[in-house]
Amino acid sequence: MELPKNTFKAAIAAGRQQIGLWVTLPSGFTAEALATCGYDWLLFDTEHSIGDPTTVFEQLQAAAPHPVQAVVRPAANDPVLIKRVLDAGAQSLIIPYVQTAEEARAAVAAARYAPAGFRGVAGITRATRYGTVDSYHARANSEICMIVQCETEATLSRIDEIASVDGVDGIFIGPADLATTMGYAGDGSHPKVKAAILDAIARINKAGKPAGILTLDAAFVKECMNAGTVFTAVDVDAAILLREARRIASEYKALG
Repeated sequence: MELPKNTFKAAIAAGRQQIGLWVTLPSGFTAEALATCGYDWLLFDTEHSIGDPTTVFEQLQAAAPHPVQAVVRPAANDPVLIKRVLDAGAQSLIIPYVQTAEEARAAVAAARYAPAGFRGVAGITRATRYGTVDSYHARANSEICMIVQCETEATLSRIDEIASVDGVDGIFIGPADLATTMGYAGDGSHPKVKAAILDAIARINKAGKPAGILTLDAAFVKECMNAGTVFTAVDVDAAILLREARRIASEYKALG
């Protein structure tokens, strides 16, 4: 069996816009339903959701038959967590709270087999299609997409050195934590935060790396895309559910 091609990695490297949705509900049912909605990629989150490697495994299985790419965010820049989601079959990762080039190198090394890294070797995994992918361990590194998340004011000053790390395939800006470190907790739409994000996108592009973001501000989504993001998450599953549920409740209660 052939090693699956990582079309998400190829697309962002080529500068083709990829529209994504953040998935925080740790359910294979939800993942399968959302995989039919036309997004280019779904982010299965385990940092700020109750998801874990087991639920990610089920989400990856559910999304696999559909024309959407799965990206996973481990709970931390931890080699054990990275190893587990890779063995579950994830090929694209967003690593949270990477603040230095050294931390970026550690994330890359955790996702690569020796001699390029130190990812542990297992044969009977979903990633290897249970041992049927030809030469998986010799070829897997080339299809892993490693994105690091820069989400503090201090980190933005280090974008150039982080971008220069071999194996970093993209840099994602986290608006919520960035706003907090800038003194605007809970206000990711503050003009100074937006300005910092747009400047960071420009610097990431100048460094030759794809830039990404998550924002629910529709106008700012367009600004970010125009500024150069190529993997752009535009909403969150739980937010969509709650917005619509509250709207429907309000609409019908108003009739009474």
